[in-house]
Amino acid sequence: MKKTIVLVVLFIFPLVAYLFFASGVNRFGRLPVLTENIEDVSTLDPGTTFQDKITILGFLGSDLEYKKGNAFNLNQKIYKPFYEFVDFQMVMLVPEGSEEKVEELKKDLGALVDISKWNFVYGDEAEINRIFNSLETNLQLDAQLGTPYVFIIDKERKLRGRTDDEDEGVKYGFNAISVAELNNKMEDDVKVILAEYRLALKKNNADRQK
Repeated sequence: MKKTIVLVVLFIFPLVAYLFFASGVNRFGRLPVLTENIEDVSTLDPGTTFQDKITILGFLGSDLEYKKGNAFNLNQKIYKPFYEFVDFQMVMLVPEGSEEKVEELKKDLGALVDISKWNFVYGDEAEINRIFNSLETNLQLDAQLGTPYVFIIDKERKLRGRTDDEDEGVKYGFNAISVAELNNKMEDDVKVILAEYRLALKKNNADRQK
């Protein structure tokens, strides 16, 4: 009897655990695509693009003094853990005329971490609305052309999110006001999409070596 228990513990349990986690990778290994063919930010700034980048996209609006808390939350909870990944970037759209406020914000953010992958792109009302509307979400920009929500854009200019979120059902974006949401949801989803591309890269490299 004791031998049987030992065998179960040593061999059967690890096998069951492996199958469980393997099925989990298959089920949760990809972040759902919610919108395809998002308009590229390069239409506003030729030096910045969504293509071939994993992007956190935000719309700060003209009232940056009230959005600093959102930017600091993102800087600490999302940017800081992931900015060293080669293809990772932050892109923040702001209305033209906000350049001075952006420079102040960059100084504050840069006191905490290297912000070389924070990109601020300027546009007029029509241009910012055009990029935002191409996301095809259930959200809206406010009168200052801003929103507390930020979005995950993949390398093929597709919006990634959740289709079975426990609170919202379809979740297009993540509320940067909420540290809990960034910690408990967005950070996990960024990890998933980074892992997805790492696995794809490993597979491509393995295929080349065959």
